[in-house]
Amino acid sequence: MKIKSLSHKTLVTVLLLAPLIGCSPQLATSSAKSSSNIRAPIDSKLVASLKNIPPQLSSINRETLAETRAALGEIPNFPDTPGVNIEKKQIKTADGDVSIYIYQPENDSANKPAILWIHGGGYIMGDADSNYFAGEFSKQLNATVVSVDYRLAPEHPFPAGLNDSYAALLWMVKHAEDLGISPSRIAVAGQSAGAGLAAGLVLYNRDLKGPEIAFQLLLYPMLDNLHDTPSGSIEDYPVWNRQTSFNAWEMYFNGTPGLNASPYGAAARAKDVSGLPKAFITVGTADLFRDENIEYAQRLMAAGVPTQLSVFPGMFHAGQIFSPNAPISQQMILSFSSALKDGLAIPD
Repeated sequence: MKIKSLSHKTLVTVLLLAPLIGCSPQLATSSAKSSSNIRAPIDSKLVASLKNIPPQLSSINRETLAETRAALGEIPNFPDTPGVNIEKKQIKTADGDVSIYIYQPENDSANKPAILWIHGGGYIMGDADSNYFAGEFSKQLNATVVSVDYRLAPEHPFPAGLNDSYAALLWMVKHAEDLGISPSRIAVAGQSAGAGLAAGLVLYNRDLKGPEIAFQLLLYPMLDNLHDTPSGSIEDYPVWNRQTSFNAWEMYFNGTPGLNASPYGAAARAKDVSGLPKAFITVGTADLFRDENIEYAQRLMAAGVPTQLSVFPGMFHAGQIFSPNAPISQQMILSFSSALKDGLAIPD
């Protein structure tokens, strides 16, 4: 998936309406804050893009969230992907109607692979109408992508977002013939908080003995409400810092459950990760989530889940969006695009 250079406004749109994460200060256990300069190891080709990081991200809490959302709402959406048709639809769930966006390649065919895409935004922000991932995946992989506009915290704390996302998965399976997809070739994918939701969803689906999920694609996922790791002990990260992340977790869980958090909300809390779909996890070395992502991948491997882990030196959180043409960004983009092709058995 070759991504062209983006304007500053588009970069901000994609970042804020697609990736992000969350956490809460009381949740940290043994790790103390560090004054280490995490910006030092950032890839030199990414450094210039740091100036494009929106200042609103530096401090998000319950008091500033409305203002931050309003500012983001004024940013134009990423342009539609040529060759991809988009349909907005309302699906009925036990909790009410949920909006989904269906991305279909123009050269439509039967028995296509499909992706349930779950957007990022720290569980507290974001938008399902995101062409950067959903549109590009549909075009490049000739796949149907369903992007779910799940309810956000703090107005709708856990498990609202999980319930909405799972309802979208069940809808895809039920309407597989209408969508022209193969129900045995559905991936669950997400970025940042959306990847955290994806990880929780496959655990939830396993425990409910739900439909077959072929693959889970987790792009720098938000997994651990404690951030009790070496990388999680550092405060000053580009894009999404530790304090803002803790604040977002507190809003998502409407409190600070710590080690008692549901594994469907914070997948790192899962005691059993066996029997899950084949997985791909990617993260950068200059990311708050680096060590929790590596640890989760190792646990999946130990449990017998086929897992690929790709860690990119010098990459910060969502850095491939800010500087898509940097060599390290292109490597990351190629890695997750190739992983999806492999996970969904898409021929070259």
